[in-house]
Amino acid sequence: MTILSSSNPDGSVKNAMPSYFYLPPLDVSVAFPQATPASMFPPCTSDYFQLDDLLTLEEHAIRKKVRECMEKEIAPIMTEYWEKAKFPFHVIPKLGALRIAGGTIKDYGCPGLSITGSAIGLAEVARVDASCSTFFLVHSSLAMLTIALCGSEAQKQKYLPSLAQLQTIACWALTEPDYGSDASALKTTATKVEGGWILEGQKRWIGNSTFADVLVVFARNATTNQINGFIIKKDAPGLTVTKIENKIGLRIVQNGDIVMRKVFVPDEDRITGVNSFKDTNKVLAVSRVMVAWQPIGISMGIYDMCHRYLKERKQFGAPLAAFQINQQKLVQMLGNIQAMILVGWRLCKLYESGKMTPGHASLGKSWITLRARETAALGRELLGGNGILADFLVAKAFCDLEPIYTYEGTYDINTLVTGREVTGFASFKPAAQRSRL
Repeated sequence: MTILSSSNPDGSVKNAMPSYFYLPPLDVSVAFPQATPASMFPPCTSDYFQLDDLLTLEEHAIRKKVRECMEKEIAPIMTEYWEKAKFPFHVIPKLGALRIAGGTIKDYGCPGLSITGSAIGLAEVARVDASCSTFFLVHSSLAMLTIALCGSEAQKQKYLPSLAQLQTIACWALTEPDYGSDASALKTTATKVEGGWILEGQKRWIGNSTFADVLVVFARNATTNQINGFIIKKDAPGLTVTKIENKIGLRIVQNGDIVMRKVFVPDEDRITGVNSFKDTNKVLAVSRVMVAWQPIGISMGIYDMCHRYLKERKQFGAPLAAFQINQQKLVQMLGNIQAMILVGWRLCKLYESGKMTPGHASLGKSWITLRARETAALGRELLGGNGILADFLVAKAFCDLEPIYTYEGTYDINTLVTGREVTGFASFKPAAQRSRL
């Protein structure tokens, strides 16, 4: 190859490359015919201890319809949209038709599912695509749930019906550039004025925010110094949202930077039940149960993909599934998934019985995401070179697990929540240093 001294502004070199350099890539099914890509999603083989036996008929039905939709509608397009880091807006009506948005919320057009049914539905979404499950999580288990648990009757009637059908989309804005794990110290301010409030500040990492119709935003009351909640409508004067680029995980999710400059929120859109960070934690405790089911679903998809791949792919004259070390890794993945499912199921039952504590939810989320990372790493090894291609799911899922390991409380923060509960000592901040002199 001859490199010429002059090149185009985009970095390409004129007349220097072979003619075939500009050809489109081969379709993966042509380039690698020995194994089936994730666009034709594998059957579920990961429910080895038969969770189905623990589900009600309604929960069975949820699992079945969500699985069918995700495998048919999302699997064929997810790699393309993940690579482009764009959201497939055309599938929103099909996702809305599943009737799982709103989860456990009763009335107001919401499905009123059991928390187990809601968790199973989210896991089935995540099994095929983690980004779509995060889209649901933010919209349903954070934004909608905040309105349902803390909003006024008028707010519930006004916002929840269209959100439940995905006719309108919501985001949930707590995290700020300077305050992630230390979210309760947020700086965004809400100042009371005649007829409403003026919000000033910035939020970061907010999923769905670039296209949300409704933004649930948390700000510090300038008078009481407590955290309050507000509903901001898209295109409000003074509101701007821009997409965060260059993510390596959950690339379909549209995370944004929100900037609020003297955004006016009428009194009717102040979420009356959010008067301190404790009220925000009510929502987070429930949503962490749902987040715990995301890596369960992701790990199931990874296993299902590896199980099929090892039986299709041959080396040294035999399927990869016939080799001892591959079986050992596959079974280790399978064992992880069974344990993760049972922890997730128990969390749901604790919640339904009113016994679940923040420590329970945090331990479930942190431990399950840890096991999921291990499962993804093993799956990446099993697929060899194809383990770094999004076409075979595992590489994509490997990357998607990283933000899930971090959001809704990092692994470390969640362990400290449980640690405080079991020891009685809070250790979130460094201990005050005292001189020995």
